[in-house]
Amino acid sequence: MNELIIELTEISPRDFFGLQNANIDLLKKYFPKLKIVARGSKIKAYGDEEILEEFDTRLTMLLEHFAKYNKLDENVIERVLQSDNSDDYQTSAASGEVLVHGVSGKLIKAQTVNQRKLVQLTYKNDLVFAIGPAGTGKTYTGVALAVKALKEKQVKRIILTRPAVEAGENLGFLPGDLKEKLDPYMQPLYDALRDMIPHEKLDSHIEKGVIQIAPLAFMRGRTLDNAFVILDEAQNTTHAQMKMFLTRMGKNAKFMITGDPGQIDLPRRVISGLKEALLILKDVDGVGMVYLDDKDVIRHRLVKKVIAAYKAIENRN
Repeated sequence: MNELIIELTEISPRDFFGLQNANIDLLKKYFPKLKIVARGSKIKAYGDEEILEEFDTRLTMLLEHFAKYNKLDENVIERVLQSDNSDDYQTSAASGEVLVHGVSGKLIKAQTVNQRKLVQLTYKNDLVFAIGPAGTGKTYTGVALAVKALKEKQVKRIILTRPAVEAGENLGFLPGDLKEKLDPYMQPLYDALRDMIPHEKLDSHIEKGVIQIAPLAFMRGRTLDNAFVILDEAQNTTHAQMKMFLTRMGKNAKFMITGDPGQIDLPRRVISGLKEALLILKDVDGVGMVYLDDKDVIRHRLVKKVIAAYKAIENRN
């Protein structure tokens, strides 16, 4: 009797097996001549070589589907097991504007005209600026594009960075180790990633360095190859920091810079590196710029009103 062993390395066995191993039970019904055992992170199958080869093919298709959509149910399993090839079971949701199938099958896509423009500019340019007020989806859309690029193996890693200027880049007075000091500044980036990558896989990516989240100061001296890099809250960079960051771009790299020029936390008389870069690079070929506004706000309906009220005061002043 021949044996096939498949180990689940980057996906949750519990989620893939289903509640009370329901997905495995369904596999057993479709392959009654095989003895199939799911235990720990391994699936073992015993039987004739020809049937094992077919089982291996179908199981690989299921694993690829789960890795992409983070979801597996009876309908999907039946489509995969009954299809003639791996393209037959792709759902219509995979087309159009869907960027990532997030946790529990959540569809993550550009929801506004300017967000869609940001997506298209990112496909066409290696350096893109996304400028706009809070709640317009700059960071979230950027992270979705980065996760998409990683899943499709266009890049080997994602690097997310922010200037920690709220503490003046001097975090020594905060309790805890360096990671604990920095995490509050990086929390929006973690939040976006948790929507798009299952918990265990995200932890694994961070542990292996596939996904790196670090303050801007840690970028100095690095050359960032084969990476999708996002600089968030870029309005809080200085001239030197922005120049340093822009010159980190290596081979096969995508750089996205997001920021809100209306929320600068730098000391007075310190020029924002973001504002300066927008002027310096506005006519450079290969650089894309998109400006989002209150029509792109996708948070609570009051956020639009808050932005409009502040804009009115600023215009009067």
